[in-house]
Amino acid sequence: MLSRIIFIIPIWILLDFYFFQSLRSVTSTLQPGSRHIIHWAYWLFDLLLILAILYLILINPKLLPNKYIFVLVGFVLLTILPKLLVLPFLLLEDISRLGSYAFQHKDHTGFPGRRRFVSQLILGISAIPFLSIIYGMSKGKYNYKIHRHTLRFKDLPEAFDGFTITQLSDIHCGSFTDREAVKHGIDLANAQKSDLLVFTGDLVNNEAIELDEWQPLFAQLTAPLGVFSILGNHDYGDYITWTSPEAKSANLDRLKVMQKEMGFRLLLDEHVKIEKNNQHINLVGIQNWGKSFAQYGDLNKAMLAVEDNAFNVLLSHDPTHWEAQTLLHPKPIHLTLAGHTHGMQFGIEIPGLRWSAVKYIYNQWAGLYHKEDKYINVNRGFGFIGFSGRVGIWPEISVITLKKA
Repeated sequence: MLSRIIFIIPIWILLDFYFFQSLRSVTSTLQPGSRHIIHWAYWLFDLLLILAILYLILINPKLLPNKYIFVLVGFVLLTILPKLLVLPFLLLEDISRLGSYAFQHKDHTGFPGRRRFVSQLILGISAIPFLSIIYGMSKGKYNYKIHRHTLRFKDLPEAFDGFTITQLSDIHCGSFTDREAVKHGIDLANAQKSDLLVFTGDLVNNEAIELDEWQPLFAQLTAPLGVFSILGNHDYGDYITWTSPEAKSANLDRLKVMQKEMGFRLLLDEHVKIEKNNQHINLVGIQNWGKSFAQYGDLNKAMLAVEDNAFNVLLSHDPTHWEAQTLLHPKPIHLTLAGHTHGMQFGIEIPGLRWSAVKYIYNQWAGLYHKEDKYINVNRGFGFIGFSGRVGIWPEISVITLKKA
């Protein structure tokens, strides 16, 4: 990830110089001492950040665990993103100034005042994403939200009228840095007192060892009818280099054992019956299957022993599987529970407006969707990866209530 950043460093520096002109204009009326402190702080922050990235890439790329790399990425976003967002305004203002000077022959002495006003406006606008990222890195990534959905089905067994499922997804425990905040999220999930608790993949970023310090906490997750899980694309260790295929396989085996030790019943292309008052529904779980990711899962195998007219809930990590296979399956799959997208960890969700750039990649990217009488819930994720924060798309605990229509 950091190696990709090195290619944007020249653009980053040019952007800094361009944005600095606005900062210099805004601070021009300050006392020289104050002005110099602000200017030095501006450049020193970026210089130290660039040096840290170059050191980690060129000298010792394995010096820091992923969770600290993700914090560093957050600081890169903190310094670049606000400037990129206001760049069009700066360009328009400069084009306007050039046009006035070249074609209208206005006196150049009239420009500084207007430039200062625009610079003040630009800095004010850039402060919004700047402060949002700071909040997302410090508090937002642990700002757990409960999302409740009530779904009605005609063929739901009577005994399951009012049945509740708590869904967690994308824990990515290798990214966490705050034990108490994570414990609060776990307590919040348990406090829902659902009949069933499911986890829809990506327990770790790459390696089972990431789970070591968090295993006792996640072992506290509980539900009367059990805790069930599946694997996500990150759980297979596909994104790092292993010393041998055997080492990679051993890592996955260890992760499976650790889930069992936590009380998670891991479903690997199979189903279990959830029974209540002599009636049952089927909980089906497949390994990861994504249109643009590894396709380990085998839905046909998982559904092989499922009755033709049973009520089925599917755990499938990647939501692209829903349209690609689930909706087309000859046996009914009433509800699919997925994750994977994280809502990109960046977006806007307010009444009347729901947006994230990830919507241009995934048709189902966050929340509940349906086609006729079949539903999918895409959980926004419990953890985070890549960027050590969340802005606008908060970590989620889904609570789904099944009702007899």
